[in-house]
Amino acid sequence: MERLSRPVVIIAAFAASLAIGLLLMTWLMGDLKKIAAPAAIGGPFQLTDQSGQPVTEQNLKGRPTLIFFGFTHCPDVCPTSLFEISEVLRAMGKDADRVNAYFITVDPERDNAAAMKDYLSSFDPRMKGLTGSPQEIAKVLSEYRVYAKKVPLKDGDYTMDHTALIYLMDRDGHFVAPFNLKRTPEEAAKDLQRYL
Repeated sequence: MERLSRPVVIIAAFAASLAIGLLLMTWLMGDLKKIAAPAAIGGPFQLTDQSGQPVTEQNLKGRPTLIFFGFTHCPDVCPTSLFEISEVLRAMGKDADRVNAYFITVDPERDNAAAMKDYLSSFDPRMKGLTGSPQEIAKVLSEYRVYAKKVPLKDGDYTMDHTALIYLMDRDGHFVAPFNLKRTPEEAAKDLQRYL
């Protein structure tokens, strides 16, 4: 077994170094932007927040924005992510008033404005929950390249399988990168302040 694994490790190391070398050469030749240009993420949408107010892509402009897609019946990932975003906003102090934070449902069937309002009462009050018709939600999911699928449960109920990253959008409403919450709230807050 040990004899077999050593060649595999050598081949894997060679393949990794070859890939890194090709990437470096492409970058040095100035063509990396053409190859690694990110897919367009974002676009026009019209949704409603938990207070019944309309929110469109225009609301993203002028402030950095954190967007998380999830649903109120989510048992673990969603509440954890929303708590972590709330902690980042808390760590920002008064600067948090200059940041948009949106929780967009992937489950419009159950997540109406009232459900979103009740659910978000446990998190930072600056966070807005956005919902809409199934067609409006399908449109925003497509624009943000979000995977979401209904998964039936044995008791006749269902859960949602979905993309669970936080989108960081700049002051112009353009996608920057996934926002990393796997660090202290203070470190994440300092990073976010660069986009104010």
